[in-house]
Amino acid sequence: MTRLRTSASTLLATAALVVPAAVLGAPAAHAAQGCVNASAPLTVEEQRLVRPIPQEILRRSGFDSKAPDFLRRLCAASTPAQARRVVTDSGRRLWRAAVDRAQGRGLTEGGPSAGGGRAAGLNRSDDRPLYWARLGMTRYLRQWRPRFPLSERERAALLLRLERTSRGEDSVDLPTGDRIKRVVVTGFDPFTLDTDIRIGNPSGANALALDGVTLRTAAGPVRIETVIFPVRWDDFADGTVERTLLPYFRPGPQRVDMFVTVSQGRVGRFDVERWNGAWRGGFPDNDNLSRTGTVPLPAWVPGRRPQPQWTVTTLPYERIVRARTGPFPVYDHTEVTELPAGQSTPVTRPDGPTPGSMARAGGGGDYLSNEIAYRATRLRDAVGLDVRGGHVHTPVLEFAPGSTSAITDPVFEHNRAVILAQLRAIITTAADALL
Repeated sequence: MTRLRTSASTLLATAALVVPAAVLGAPAAHAAQGCVNASAPLTVEEQRLVRPIPQEILRRSGFDSKAPDFLRRLCAASTPAQARRVVTDSGRRLWRAAVDRAQGRGLTEGGPSAGGGRAAGLNRSDDRPLYWARLGMTRYLRQWRPRFPLSERERAALLLRLERTSRGEDSVDLPTGDRIKRVVVTGFDPFTLDTDIRIGNPSGANALALDGVTLRTAAGPVRIETVIFPVRWDDFADGTVERTLLPYFRPGPQRVDMFVTVSQGRVGRFDVERWNGAWRGGFPDNDNLSRTGTVPLPAWVPGRRPQPQWTVTTLPYERIVRARTGPFPVYDHTEVTELPAGQSTPVTRPDGPTPGSMARAGGGGDYLSNEIAYRATRLRDAVGLDVRGGHVHTPVLEFAPGSTSAITDPVFEHNRAVILAQLRAIITTAADALL
């Protein structure tokens, strides 16, 4: 996921929007029981959920039952402890269902169609059912009226728990021992949904396809564990990346041997991003919020202050570029935008930053792709982790030319399959270098 030299002012909205849940409707049975607060405000992401495309994605994947099932369990909770168990268990079940579906073990068909029978199923590699099902669950958790007192702070803690469990953040399970290498790979939710709500994200699809998979490489067996992060500035400012990665970056039996952050980038090409910059460019996120300035670090995150302006990949980029990983060209991408030392006008450099410069865009731009790469590699350096790690941008996942309404088509599915196969080959090539 990248935003390349695009002004945030050219796109929609920089202010967050919440709408009353009553506008979107609520399950009548639960509302009658007093379990649902139909006037509770919803986020911009949750507001999109009732549109026809998300509903069709959920129905055709069979994930349309996930949120209603969660609400029924939540409404039955009679204590805060029971509610926490419901949230934790439901989030983990959603993540596992999405991983199982992507890897061919779980539900692949759709639910009942409007005309009777079964809805045509979505390809199992589709990442979008997880995204929309999660939003259905966060919506109901926001609307839920419990049987016991619940402060807004406690509700926020439950929402955070649901986010973490349904993204795989609390289920990273790297093996121990010297006979297997340990790798963490990250992905992202779909984004720019106000441009095209049908959008998926190959980085998220890749995370679902690889979670728990063991690759056979020249370095021996390599275990992959994955996480999918939100496309929201404030979650990153709160330390969601560092909170997830830090336990596996510190010394210990589960310390990683490599990490790869992944996002969707440019049309028709893969990029291994050489440089990452400490700058946010303000492009609106999935809640239509804009943030501009130096990448903020929570006080608890280790590392020197002031923070470095630049970090650099330690992925074997030359090896990756040379390898025949698939049909898309793969580039060692070195371009950055900087304020040279003592100057106030941004300059684009094709070969990386100059000494003493201030970052204005890394190789991955100035959006959350660059930011996750910066945060992960800065954390690597802060804790003295001497491993290979950095960011890979995938090609843009495109629909068939002229397609404007179909939620999927053969071109879209073929493009995703090719991107995923080549990305797996790129990660395997990088892991080969762990000898």
